[in-house]
Amino acid sequence: MDVSALALTRAGTARHITSLLTALDDEDVDVRHYGLGGSSRALVPVRDLGWYLAALPARARRDGMEVLHCPTQRAPVRSSVPLVVTFHDLAVLRHPETFNRWTRQYSRRALPRVARAATRLIAVSEFTKRELLELLDVPEEKVRVIPNAVGEPFTAEGEAAEGDYVLAVSTLEPRKNLPRLVDGYERAGLNGLPLLVVGAAGWGDVRVEGGGVRWLGEVHDKELARLYRGARCVAYVSLYEGFGLPVLEAMACGAPVVAARTGALEEVAGDAALLADPLDPDAIAAALNEAIVRSEELRKRGLERARAFNWRDVAHRTAAVYREAAQAP
Repeated sequence: MDVSALALTRAGTARHITSLLTALDDEDVDVRHYGLGGSSRALVPVRDLGWYLAALPARARRDGMEVLHCPTQRAPVRSSVPLVVTFHDLAVLRHPETFNRWTRQYSRRALPRVARAATRLIAVSEFTKRELLELLDVPEEKVRVIPNAVGEPFTAEGEAAEGDYVLAVSTLEPRKNLPRLVDGYERAGLNGLPLLVVGAAGWGDVRVEGGGVRWLGEVHDKELARLYRGARCVAYVSLYEGFGLPVLEAMACGAPVVAARTGALEEVAGDAALLADPLDPDAIAAALNEAIVRSEELRKRGLERARAFNWRDVAHRTAAVYREAAQAP
């Protein structure tokens, strides 16, 4: 498995990889970790071109691997070792304006070739599967849908952060729609409740501080779970998501959730969250107020919904895809 993303991010992709690796320990597979070290953004082109196009598939072939799994869509465009690639979303093709120039150019050229080279593709939602079929013209028989999951420390049991606040968990980048969330928060009133924003600085000069809004930066998972548990509600109104892991984490911690009526967020939330038009600050404001009023009802629904997503099931289904890929003609 390629684990290069762990050197670059602690966001949802990294949580997916670390949780999957832990759960695969209970499966009948031996996993070797491959990774290009270094966290500098200047290394991104080196990773995308030198590592994925050449070094990674060559090492997997040299080491006699039966399957090579790239758990992000950064992957080889050809591989003599059966290749499994997990696609989390196709936001870069659907909304290229929300990504930097390098990512746009690389993805436009590489992703169709990655999809063709893969023996099997894993989509983290039915929504992402539909995007693969539409935007990359992927044969449906190559795609397996295996949703993300949630586990420790994201549980309702445990310490909750003190104080009253609304919480948002998003990298600071254009796609996450934070300016409209702040606008909706300000329109909601909320009797002085602050809006706390957790997430790494991204790109696009997105800033969310002042006027009752506090940016906390990145926090460790245990602290994030404390913040989820203590929140009056959690808002996640991203313009596009292939899954939306913060929605699931918040529900697992017992927090009422406001989510965008977009992409996979409706699929993940089911009837356990309030959905709002992410382009309408007034709709966001109304949903924030309603979530706080209906907090106990949403808490119960969210806990029940979150129990349907567990990493043991994800690992079991992923290992089955490995065996399928290894035996494919």
